[in-house]
Amino acid sequence: MKILAIQNRMGIGDTVIFLPFIRAIYKKFNTPISLLVKESSKADQFLYQTNYIKEIIFLERNENKKRHEGFFGSLKLVNDLKKYNFDKVFIFNSSIRYNLIARLSKIPEIYQYPLFQKNKQHLIETPRKFLKNKISSEVKEDPIIELDEISVLEAIKKYKINKDNLNILLGIGGSGPTKRIPANTFIKVIGKISERKKSRFFLATGKKTEEQLILKEILDSKYKNLCSSLDDLTIKQTLPIIKNCDISICNDTGFGHLSSALGVKTISLIADAPLLYGNYSSLMFPITPDGVEIVTHGTNGKNKINSDKIFEKFLELSS
Repeated sequence: MKILAIQNRMGIGDTVIFLPFIRAIYKKFNTPISLLVKESSKADQFLYQTNYIKEIIFLERNENKKRHEGFFGSLKLVNDLKKYNFDKVFIFNSSIRYNLIARLSKIPEIYQYPLFQKNKQHLIETPRKFLKNKISSEVKEDPIIELDEISVLEAIKKYKINKDNLNILLGIGGSGPTKRIPANTFIKVIGKISERKKSRFFLATGKKTEEQLILKEILDSKYKNLCSSLDDLTIKQTLPIIKNCDISICNDTGFGHLSSALGVKTISLIADAPLLYGNYSSLMFPITPDGVEIVTHGTNGKNKINSDKIFEKFLELSS
């Protein structure tokens, strides 16, 4: 049996959030799932060893690749999907476009959210209800990214990871400026933790100028010898390093989603997004801005994330 799942949200986090639902389909039909996602999801970089994923198919609709854009792009996508001879498709959206593409691709069984009901769809409750209604699957587990033990052990040797120390991932980047907590907040946390136990901090960020400035400020601090930058590595290369960490402290960034799905306790710094993005996993422990009752898009609370609260949560999780 060949099964396709379509998840067309943009980022790493969105893809990770949907993994329990993809895994539920795998468990129901006992077959790995092909996943159609946007290239911005970077799914091929972190799902290459996850056994419930058969393959990643990229939807080529972005600034650089427009092969699947518009009417003729949809026809190209139809032709691409026909080659796989899928038996079933699960469409995690309400788009008539994908419904028609699935039909024209001659996929016999189509399961999809109710059409034309995009508004007010909950990121987790909607797919949970969808799979319960369609295939009687109760989905309550955390996202899981699988990684073989060999690559984890090789990372210890290659990057000289001392397991007698505390190894901590700091996800200092972020998809937008309002999600990037100031460098000084991380520097304070590094100081508090390093005073308690010998520690090494792995700094995960992207190459955007603003992210690099945060990285530079941390590396220019008195704690630079405790820090190792990961910005020259691919996501795929960082996974075994993250897996070797004892805990992670991350902005609302892809690295935070990846670390929790890899089984690492993750302190999520949620400054400008719904709290859901920092607490959907039992391994996520959110810190929100001081004085803010409900954090969401537009909160702009990055300067109100309290380093003392981060450290308190760290102590709680590491005790």
